[in-house]
Amino acid sequence: MNFISRFPSSKRSFNVDTAKLQHRYQQLQRLVHPDFFGQRSQTEKDFSEKHSTLVNDAYKTLLAPLSRGLYLLKLHGVEIPEGTDYKMDNQFLMEIMDINEKLAEAQSEAAIIEFESIVRAKQEELTDNLSRAFEQDDFEKAKEILTKMRYFSNIEEKIKLKMIPL
Repeated sequence: MNFISRFPSSKRSFNVDTAKLQHRYQQLQRLVHPDFFGQRSQTEKDFSEKHSTLVNDAYKTLLAPLSRGLYLLKLHGVEIPEGTDYKMDNQFLMEIMDINEKLAEAQSEAAIIEFESIVRAKQEELTDNLSRAFEQDDFEKAKEILTKMRYFSNIEEKIKLKMIPL
């Protein structure tokens, strides 16, 4: 592979201790953040900027279960092209359509918050299933779960947009 692993150690596990991840992120940013390189040479400033960006990207990737799962699959040589409905069963697609339709019709903040709660519970369930799939090196199952997580992530974005007062 022609990319740098963002996993903090040689063990590539889906499960990440987010408190340790945040602590390590802060440590690394103290070393490379551009604010600390203001009086340095241009070469050092460029180094700082490049590495600070890498640290930020790695942190964002590892923090969220969806991006972490997609990245871990990529490390195993498996990718899910954008816009594909990887082996989605009709029942799942109908569930997504139903949620989208009801969300579009939702008028009250309480109704929107209820959808947010439902979607969060679904994402937590999928995250648990994804963790098990990675523990068993079942990358096909991981692909299926991550595709479902993408759908729910899109719904989460729609919920956020509905929560913004116009």
